[in-house]
Amino acid sequence: MRRMKTTKKIFSLFWLFTAICLNNAVALDYTDLPSILSDTFHDFTGSNEGTSSFRSLLIPMGGRSESMGGAFTGLSDDVSFIDHNPAASSIMKESELAVFHNAWIADSNVETIAGTTRFGRIGIGGKLSCFYIPFTEYDSFGNRTAGSYYSETTAAINTSCNFFPGYTFKGLALGFNAKVSWRSVPDYADNDTNDIISGSGLEQSAIAIMGDIGMMVQFNFMKFYSSRDTNCRIGLSLMNAGAALTGFGKRVQIDDPLPTIASFGLSYKLLDATTFSAEFQQPINLFDIGEHQLFSASLGAEIKITNFFSALAGFKLKGGNPRFSIGGEFDLFNLRVNANYTLDLSSSLNPANHFSLSAKLKLGDNGRAKKRAEVDRLYFMGVEEYAKRNYDKAILHWQQTLKLDKFFDPAKQGIKNARKYQAMLKRMEQI
Repeated sequence: MRRMKTTKKIFSLFWLFTAICLNNAVALDYTDLPSILSDTFHDFTGSNEGTSSFRSLLIPMGGRSESMGGAFTGLSDDVSFIDHNPAASSIMKESELAVFHNAWIADSNVETIAGTTRFGRIGIGGKLSCFYIPFTEYDSFGNRTAGSYYSETTAAINTSCNFFPGYTFKGLALGFNAKVSWRSVPDYADNDTNDIISGSGLEQSAIAIMGDIGMMVQFNFMKFYSSRDTNCRIGLSLMNAGAALTGFGKRVQIDDPLPTIASFGLSYKLLDATTFSAEFQQPINLFDIGEHQLFSASLGAEIKITNFFSALAGFKLKGGNPRFSIGGEFDLFNLRVNANYTLDLSSSLNPANHFSLSAKLKLGDNGRAKKRAEVDRLYFMGVEEYAKRNYDKAILHWQQTLKLDKFFDPAKQGIKNARKYQAMLKRMEQI
């Protein structure tokens, strides 16, 4: 009965939060902002905007990463890492399987399924994502001549490894994504006869082959709470590096450059219940380095309201469009749900609002928490024996600790100290 009441409270709080977001979205008045936005953000629009292909690679899958404004390269603490920093799979706490729905602008949508798991210092993951938008063609009399969907589908597989992990310095994580995308353009009609031209869409379809690389380090800095987890992360990534081919069925040729992006991000937890993140992104044109687009920057924040509910917010400046996001996450047993509302503004004051939902199933940690508890138990048994000056027994316990976790630095230091005192006592006896 108590669990049922708790569940009802969780759902009530979550939907109240969502209703507030929706109400604020409707109530916003943009009529006083044109001159301010035009003057403020005009200089952030570059002449090369929109010159890359496969633009769906820039659309967030939704969920936690979008709620934090996309400032996720230096955080990447859930399965959304696969779109931001491929190194993070090797430092994930739990295995995850998630589905995402992002209702993007102009009747377009993004559907994604993603998963990740970890075996010791090795992490793996993958995703399948599809962006689609209705495609309808009309003749000069307004009659419908063709109807289908334009789509871009992306599949990715991930692997990463955490090198040199320890008790205080958690290691250097390096990761890689291999990705392929297919752009599907439906056949269109002949202007004169209005008959569908077979294979006309295939000529404009394209395939993109690309890769991502990422790096992540974790450490403690100005930490004001007690936790085995570090409170700082720094991440670097290079996403969507590759090329696309188009013209199938006629003459295959290289398509426009892909939206390759180099990112630097960091995250910091001042307190256990607060997380802040920041990110800087620089687009790169691999075909002509000098023709790159302008940078983008984003900020994100999370406040843990209760042990099952968190509020998130983010801001992103990309081109002339500032983007504001607000979201909420709640945990229900092994399920984590995120609802997000994003407002895109432009200097022309043509706002675009969209919503995203995600559901993430937490599949456990492959026994890592149980193993860590046993490591702690053996270590403290060694500490007790050390305090009693039973150095041999202390060393034995710490050696057993290292058999379970060879990177547990306190046990290494304990053995070093115990052997030091044993040698000192032996010299004293000889004297």
